Amino acid sequence: MKFEAVTIKDIARALGLSTSTVSRALRDSYEISPETKKLVLEYAEKINYHPNPIALSLKERRSRSIGVIVAEIANSFFSQAIDGIESIAYQNGYNVIISQSRESSEREGINLNYLTSRSIDGLIVSVSAETTDFSGFRELFDRGMPIVFFDRIVSEINTHKVTVDSYRGSYDATMHLSKNGYKRIAAVAGSKYLSISRDRMAGYTSALTEMGIVVDPSLMLHCPHGGLIRQEVEEAIDQLLSLPEQPDAIIALSDKLTTGCLRVLKSRNISVPEKMGLIGFSNSDLTELIDPPLSIIKQPAFEMGEISTSLLLQMIESKRPPTDFETKSLAPQLIVRESSRERAMIDGG
Repeated sequence: MKFEAVTIKDIARALGLSTSTVSRALRDSYEISPETKKLVLEYAEKINYHPNPIALSLKERRSRSIGVIVAEIANSFFSQAIDGIESIAYQNGYNVIISQSRESSEREGINLNYLTSRSIDGLIVSVSAETTDFSGFRELFDRGMPIVFFDRIVSEINTHKVTVDSYRGSYDATMHLSKNGYKRIAAVAGSKYLSISRDRMAGYTSALTEMGIVVDPSLMLHCPHGGLIRQEVEEAIDQLLSLPEQPDAIIALSDKLTTGCLRVLKSRNISVPEKMGLIGFSNSDLTELIDPPLSIIKQPAFEMGEISTSLLLQMIESKRPPTDFETKSLAPQLIVRESSRERAMIDGG
């Protein structure tokens, strides 16, 4: 049986009123007597009546809904960012429609077409690892669709962007490993096309240079899907272990890669940190509970979601097309645990 929502006509028929009277009563119009308003409102509440959002959107030319595209909802970083997005959206009377690209540019395009066909008022996007052609986003933006990019941004589209200081995060992590006595530090990053991968690799190489360590390209690897495909991580770790001079530490430059590297190292009987130090970007609370507890670079994901949504709503509700845009960069947090313990403590027993 097909579900049919209660309409104004149903209320009017039940109360013996005209649809226009019911409509005005629900809008608290001065033209309707208090007694009639009370009658209509009480009956509407009794039968759980809610205004039709499609009809309202046609009338107001606004759906009061925003679309969100992320790589993976199950990823702790993105789930926390979505929590921040929904908190601000809910406070302002907006609904959120969430989709995930699974690091596929094709799937991202399908999601983009679906969301925009739903008459959303704006978009919050963290682009997929495969995306190199941003023309779809540019076309929508040029046609007036408000878009805010967060985390994985598109520099060539002039709109609001919210990032974390990825350069500083990997720089601090690499300096920490170096000061703890690690000499050959490898870096495993996500897709080389992503802005965050480039920034994190830059922070890594800068820290090595500052510490007087020669940058070795054989220690700098990319996993195109950022850890979503286990085989990519296995191949990266095996490549590092097959080097004539193996690394003694790894910095994993994305959330999935951090736990992925630990999983593969354990499967290869490489103990952490005894044989291999490890630190990586992660927002998962479980990194404190696994063995060994992981040193991490934590990102303010919830706050990034909040700021992205606030900026998007400003664009949506602005009476004139905005021309001034911000790029907000938030600070990451280095959390030191057992997986990057000092070499001297390990070697000294």
